Amino acid sequence: MVSLVPRLRELGIVPRYWSLNPGPRNSIADVRGVRVGHVTLVKGGGKLVPGKGPVRTGVTVVVPHEGNVFVEKVPAAVHVINGFTKAGGLVQVEELGVLETPIALTNTLNVGLVADGLIEYSIRENPSIGVTTTTVNPVVLECNDGFLNDIQGRHVKQHHVLEALESASEDFEEGSVGAGTGVRSFGFKSGIGTSSRIVETPVGRFTLGVLVQSNFGRKGDLIVAGVPVGRYLKEGVEQSEKGSINIVIATDASLSYRQLKRLARRAGVGLARVGGYSSHGSGEVVVAFSTRCRVRHGAKQLIRAELLPDEYLNPFFKAVAEAVEEAVLNSIFQSRTMVGRDGNTVPGIPIDRVVEFVKRYGDIRK
Repeated sequence: MVSLVPRLRELGIVPRYWSLNPGPRNSIADVRGVRVGHVTLVKGGGKLVPGKGPVRTGVTVVVPHEGNVFVEKVPAAVHVINGFTKAGGLVQVEELGVLETPIALTNTLNVGLVADGLIEYSIRENPSIGVTTTTVNPVVLECNDGFLNDIQGRHVKQHHVLEALESASEDFEEGSVGAGTGVRSFGFKSGIGTSSRIVETPVGRFTLGVLVQSNFGRKGDLIVAGVPVGRYLKEGVEQSEKGSINIVIATDASLSYRQLKRLARRAGVGLARVGGYSSHGSGEVVVAFSTRCRVRHGAKQLIRAELLPDEYLNPFFKAVAEAVEEAVLNSIFQSRTMVGRDGNTVPGIPIDRVVEFVKRYGDIRK
């Protein structure tokens, strides 16, 4: 991971109730083939001029594998914890159980333009789309970054999406980058966060990774490693319960649509551990996919897959809860103070004070 700021584990915050080990990067990219790309747009300052700036936004893409995703689709499932969202493409994933484009994350009013970028990318890779074969289903998730950003300007354009896809890598930044540029959580600056877990089962060793775009929560509700630190921090700004989080779960275990749906539902456990409770006006969307089995576009033969028995899913459920919790906290700890439109300011979390609270009152590994 590329970072100038310590991540949660580097600060010595590892709760004892986390029993699973992270992958080598502690990232969604620990799932082989998965890559992440960002384009970050920061421009101007001062008074908001709708359509002009200031700009504090971006796009983040999650690419499921190194091949052609439209041709080699991956099993996927959607779970909507709270449906206050303008996301695109979820209905077809829910119906067919496959993902056929990378997943893009951006701001609320940029969903259409970002979807256009995914469509353009897919057509360039597959000129037959809409001509001799089916159309394509772009999946775009969103958060409202309008407190800091000129959201009416819809500054993320098609070429930014293509640039993010071109730059996608196993090593990527967290915090106020890409789709995380203009978001905030629990009264502090947040952004993109990621984490992973290694899952041991009687039939093999697997990896599960999570990436979040977090934009939710009141300061007083923030919990870090079981300690309600938000109640005691003087820093931070008050924000309403309204907000959103998008969660992408990837695994190399061979799981069906139904099993991936079960994983996605457990993301709410991780959110609860950091103080989230899915308030009215908040949108929480989870997309989970498996890289193990690929579904060939237009397949006419039987599709064979060796599926993991349900009785081995428990450690995956635990992995989701742990990785979502850690990814959200990383999204906050990796972000620094940002000033946006009209002088609106969101401070970075006071890392030293939080570490002090947690090490004094939390049950963490020594």
